[in-house]
Amino acid sequence: MPTLRLIKSEIDKLPGVDKLTYFNDPDVPGFWLRQTPTGARAWGVDFRVGSGRRATKGRITIASFGKLTPDQARREAKRLIAEAALGTDPAAKKAERKQLLTMAELVDLYEAEGCYVQRGKRQGQPMKPLTKKYTVSRIRHHVVPLLGRLKAKELSVTDVERFFRAVEAGETASDTKKGPRCRVTVTGGNGAARKVFGDLSAMCSFAVRREIMTENPCFKANVQRTGPTKERFLSIDEIERLVAAVETLVEAGANPKALKIILLWLFTGARRNEIAGLKWSEVRLNASKPELQLEDSKTGKSWRPMVDEVFQILQSTEREPDSEYVFPAERGASFYQGVQGVWEKAIKATGLEDVTPHTLRHTMGSHAVSVGLSLPLTGAILGHTNPRSTQRYAHIQRDPVQEAATRAVAAFAHVGRRVHDLTAPKPRLEGEQSPVERKRK
Repeated sequence: MPTLRLIKSEIDKLPGVDKLTYFNDPDVPGFWLRQTPTGARAWGVDFRVGSGRRATKGRITIASFGKLTPDQARREAKRLIAEAALGTDPAAKKAERKQLLTMAELVDLYEAEGCYVQRGKRQGQPMKPLTKKYTVSRIRHHVVPLLGRLKAKELSVTDVERFFRAVEAGETASDTKKGPRCRVTVTGGNGAARKVFGDLSAMCSFAVRREIMTENPCFKANVQRTGPTKERFLSIDEIERLVAAVETLVEAGANPKALKIILLWLFTGARRNEIAGLKWSEVRLNASKPELQLEDSKTGKSWRPMVDEVFQILQSTEREPDSEYVFPAERGASFYQGVQGVWEKAIKATGLEDVTPHTLRHTMGSHAVSVGLSLPLTGAILGHTNPRSTQRYAHIQRDPVQEAATRAVAAFAHVGRRVHDLTAPKPRLEGEQSPVERKRK
């Protein structure tokens, strides 16, 4: 091998070569620069693993020429030579690292084998299809762009914290049109960051169980894991305004299915697709006590009571013979998907802020508690299996609390009035100074 001091000034003088050539550095034995006839160059090093006669020889490419300066490549060569002298084979280590899954590859494995509920009564059961779809979609839109190339086993707490801040700052936000009537909108912000952080943590726990990772770095990450409790629910006036707006849209030509779905959201407190995707097989109109028997809710099979208003809406809904859904799609075999557009127009018309279809579920829970229902009964209405889930809906409305407080102090309110009379400032005569003014003088 020709010898050449591997410094910039000397390398710049190198002519072209007609065959693969290695230039050895005289200052660091084993450190070389490889050049091909096409002009491609790369840094590398020859080493001996261990010491003595049993030491084995090895060779490894450090990096392509443009990725490292001569000084950086020399330092890396010295480190690898020292590592080999201590008994670690850098080439074997590099080959082993190539076999490690990247985060992008881990996502594929998680989608295929890891999407199971990790806690609660449904622990170990597969995620609901829609839950799995949204979970994997969030991971692919946030985790893969930011962490996809990293080795899963080497994911650090710092990587996770930087990932969280990047999503929070909106670095992965996008709005992409995929085709006719198909648009994918990816949002950023604190809420999106907290949600996908939970997905990432679940995926890392799966990787730990599979021995792909040694620990879950999300456990130690210093990020905001929970957000403020939402207290948004609709007042009676807001409910009337919302329903009136939807009625106006229906009169103007909107599909009446949207009005019925929104009213059922309100009167049942059910989740969005529990009503939009309601099947006739789940409706018990002829039972002694009409009810809903949801076959596949978020928490599995779920019973829901049916009030008169719900009974009247469902009884007046004509069943289409070729569909199992109460509100079938206008085209195709699925359920009606157009309610979101009507909802958005109604919300815009009413000027209501921070209101989603789930707000109606929250409204049902809040009104139930405000009229004196216990949390277990409220949970039964909402289809909760975990009492902690109902707790978040127990934001008692302010007006009933104010009235209750007024009634509570009515018996001794006269004490406060008597104290007020004693402490109220007495009227002063014209020109008379107050005690404070006299004290200043």
